[in-house]
Amino acid sequence: MNPELALLQPYPFEKLRTLLSDITPANKRYIALSVGEPKHDAPQFVLDALIEELRGVQTYPSTRGSDEFRRSVAAWLCQRFSLDNAETLANHHILPVNGTREALFAIAQCALDRTNPASDVLMPNPFYQIYEGAVLLAGCKPAFYNISANADDDVNAITDKQFESCQLFYLCNPGNPTGSVLSQEVIEQLIEKAHQHNFLIVSDECYSEIYRNSAGPPTGLLQTAHKMGNTEFSHCLVFHSLSKRSNLPGLRSGFVAGDQKIIEQFLLYRTYHGCSMSPPVQHASAIAWQDEKHVQANRAAYDKKYDAVLALLQPVLSVSQPDAGFYLWPELPIDDTTFTQRMLQEQNVALVPGSYLGREVNGINPGAGHVRLALVAQLEECIEAAKRLVSALEV
Repeated sequence: MNPELALLQPYPFEKLRTLLSDITPANKRYIALSVGEPKHDAPQFVLDALIEELRGVQTYPSTRGSDEFRRSVAAWLCQRFSLDNAETLANHHILPVNGTREALFAIAQCALDRTNPASDVLMPNPFYQIYEGAVLLAGCKPAFYNISANADDDVNAITDKQFESCQLFYLCNPGNPTGSVLSQEVIEQLIEKAHQHNFLIVSDECYSEIYRNSAGPPTGLLQTAHKMGNTEFSHCLVFHSLSKRSNLPGLRSGFVAGDQKIIEQFLLYRTYHGCSMSPPVQHASAIAWQDEKHVQANRAAYDKKYDAVLALLQPVLSVSQPDAGFYLWPELPIDDTTFTQRMLQEQNVALVPGSYLGREVNGINPGAGHVRLALVAQLEECIEAAKRLVSALEV
């Protein structure tokens, strides 16, 4: 067996099952705010497109993806992030991926050189644990930078010494679990550091379309590179998904876009990896990327939940509205694991302890003392869960 498998830590939800295994839930309707799985309805026209193309399973798909898929993605990138030359984008800068989770793992296996003395991979802390696992199995070393409600300050705190030893930089923008968003100015500085120290920026932008309407759309990595004159997107890759944007987590559909040289090598890797997207999924995905009305409705639904839930929580808890995403990241007056157990035992509400999403660095786990609340349930359930959380805090 690969000895590096022994370096992998239990996934947060595996730890959560262990934490709650001896808890008897309260005799109330179960409400899950733990898993970031969208519960809004999937757009019917996308499901119809999937069915219409079912005969596509009779042919082998191309790893590079269909022209229809790549052109739809290119058009969306140009519309959303003010890019140009959609034809060049489609032909040279885009690949389909089976959800960003798969691709965020695979890019580390493709791009990292374990013989390079600069073996560190910078990543946020707390973080999506796929980043860490990908780096460990690629034979390199995770290096964490703590994140907070102020994304700019978090990146600005990274030293040149850390950048010098970096091969790859995992960026999550908007952040999970904080929902904080980087400014264009700081993204520009990060791109400049990538060129100066020769590392690749891997930007996980799967929450980019779930932003508060009052905050406006987050700036993207490719958008910033383009404005800087880096129209080849050198040192830059972005990963986008339909899971959150279009409430299609089971479709396992996304794309990677950016630096043509990296895309060419990633295509070679993926040809051997055997991870081409099925034709029906490519067709349905192309249709989804062409429509914004359902995305606007999705954002409006999350805005309503934030307004209702924060009105209940803010009088009793230190919590603020994030600029994007569908999480709340409150600071607790008690231990996060203890509170998670209490919420199940007393209220039958599932949460994720913040400490399970982070790593202890220099004696500090920045997730400790927080819980992550995923506002993915329907509005009424989110309101009920917030009321139960208030009750638990008042005990």
